[in-house]
Amino acid sequence: MKANVYDIEGKVKGEIALPSVFNTPYRPDVITRVFTALQSHKLQPKGNYYLAGKDTSAEYVGRRYAYRAGINRGIARLPRTKPGGGGLGEVRRVPQAKGGIRAHPPKVEKILYKKVNKKERALALRSAIAATAIPELVKKRGHKIPEKISLPIVIEDTVQEIKKTRDVEKLLSKLGLGEELERAKEKKIRSGKGKMRGRKYKKKKSALFVITDVNFAKIVENIPGVDAVLVKDLNVEELAPGGHAGRLTIWTESAIKALGE
Repeated sequence: MKANVYDIEGKVKGEIALPSVFNTPYRPDVITRVFTALQSHKLQPKGNYYLAGKDTSAEYVGRRYAYRAGINRGIARLPRTKPGGGGLGEVRRVPQAKGGIRAHPPKVEKILYKKVNKKERALALRSAIAATAIPELVKKRGHKIPEKISLPIVIEDTVQEIKKTRDVEKLLSKLGLGEELERAKEKKIRSGKGKMRGRKYKKKKSALFVITDVNFAKIVENIPGVDAVLVKDLNVEELAPGGHAGRLTIWTESAIKALGE
């Protein structure tokens, strides 16, 4: 199995033999499972304040004729606050009361970390890599790729010598990915409460550069939706955002060779 190698001008300059990992069958079930496990590793345990709902003077007195007794008053037999000057106040402390404790609060003991077998993790990564060479899956994710481009997209290593972000954008346009760049610039306002929690906008994922020079990653980080990752750091989260494989991936020649090794 071979792939075309493109130069900085977007023209085919030769071919390169692809490693056997690109022959891995597509396994969406394993990819989704591993992606979910990796996402769980970022979760932070949540607990509740130990005095939540209990920091009150509320108490239920059930003895007849006792001071502030709640019996024989025609009111619910529930703990009530003790306002100054005597008498009974509002119901507190119990789960059904305003400001009361929660019946089942979050506990820090809850196990959030999902484990996954090493072989499953490796299979998911190989399958996600192979999915980048399947045009149907790439288009299904919404990526705009021209007919003249063959997948996977492999470019010469001199691209990593580019020093300006605008030059990378010109390169992508010459490859016929100008429409893809325009698609990634769109952002939508999220529905729900996430807007109040620092997640107001939803942005699209675009091309992923798989490289061997870490300096090039800083050049592309300002292009909307475009990411770069070292070939040794490849993972399912980068190759299959949201657990859906088929991300538009651009490989350098050295990355393809390192992948085979």
